[in-house]
Amino acid sequence: MEKPIFSRSWRLLAGFWLFLLVLTPMAQAGEALSALTFRMAGDELRTRVVIMFDHEPELSTLLLEHPHRLVIDFPKAHFGFDKQSLEPRGLVTNVRYGLIGEDKSRMILALRGPFKVEGLRVMKNENAPGYRLVADLVATSDREFAAAIDAQNATTGSTQAALKGDRIGKSEDPVLPHMFTVMIDPGHGGIDSGAESSRGVKEKDVTLAFARELRDLLSGNPGMRVLMTREGDEFLRLGERVRLARQHEADLFISIHADTINLRNIRGATVYTISDKASDSVARALAERENKSDAIAGVAHEEPPEVADILLDLTRRETHAFSLNFAGKVVHALEGEINLINNPHRFAGFQVLRAPDVPSVLVEIGYLSNVEDEKLMTDPAWRTRVAGRLAEAIKNFSAFKAGRAFTKG
Repeated sequence: MEKPIFSRSWRLLAGFWLFLLVLTPMAQAGEALSALTFRMAGDELRTRVVIMFDHEPELSTLLLEHPHRLVIDFPKAHFGFDKQSLEPRGLVTNVRYGLIGEDKSRMILALRGPFKVEGLRVMKNENAPGYRLVADLVATSDREFAAAIDAQNATTGSTQAALKGDRIGKSEDPVLPHMFTVMIDPGHGGIDSGAESSRGVKEKDVTLAFARELRDLLSGNPGMRVLMTREGDEFLRLGERVRLARQHEADLFISIHADTINLRNIRGATVYTISDKASDSVARALAERENKSDAIAGVAHEEPPEVADILLDLTRRETHAFSLNFAGKVVHALEGEINLINNPHRFAGFQVLRAPDVPSVLVEIGYLSNVEDEKLMTDPAWRTRVAGRLAEAIKNFSAFKAGRAFTKG
């Protein structure tokens, strides 16, 4: 019987398709990783980074200092990030990435200050193909970051010598023994002038002058370290002010303000602590104005990722108790010395007071909308007298907190 003329051709074609079926998975297995998208969300205290990959990456990370950076290494990858997603946001000031060898890629995140990495994890997407890396970056103190660097070096040894130009050794900066640290925050600054009186006196100038006076009065106290969020006329985001307090492990954060109000007959000092619910309409309106400081400079406010943490909640409660204690000491120190408004301790949702581990208050030393208050706040003798009373409250709180720590220990 004569064989079909195309039998050999069909066998060759079938073999060719079989070859492709076998080769395709092998080719996919050897393909470079694809880093599809990059996203960041959060603020200066907590920022979440999410990177989407087409398949599961193998990762390694490294902390670097001077400046503070997080290095993420993974296999050779193709990057599909859009430029807008890489713009500075929250804690992250710069993002760089690319190949560092034939089969290795690296991403470097530069951060505003010391940080810790919480819950870096790679997860399979539930409703889409691929995997995602999720990393929560949280602002921390210089001391904690130095300890993390030392722990990392003890683990990695000299295996990181390939990072030429990057310092990974122990910090050369001495870690000072802990002193009672006060962070004074002169409200507003730079493009954000704050309130302004009818005569043109600007809140940012009044708060800076008072903060400097308070700093000078406190600086001579043994066992006390006094810092300021700004030393000159510069703009700082609200979250950056809080981050600085956490970086230096402040025991107390005092934000100084001198606002205006529609009721010009209202005058006197007020002490505010944080609360989700405002004590009154005046406190609510003031908090709303102060929380818009970032928007004045064209900076959008972003809510940080929610964190469900029992220990963090307990820390916040203890911190709030300390804030209330100090607020009481301030009112007591100022009573009989200067004019106070009715119910001088009030509360509202001020963004600048939300450090979970730093007792914080906002002190309105007076109202620029009131002529008498304006005269007093621009008088050097008055500033010295009031700053002296506030310094006494700070010293009393320092002693109280030291006593609590001793009792606990």
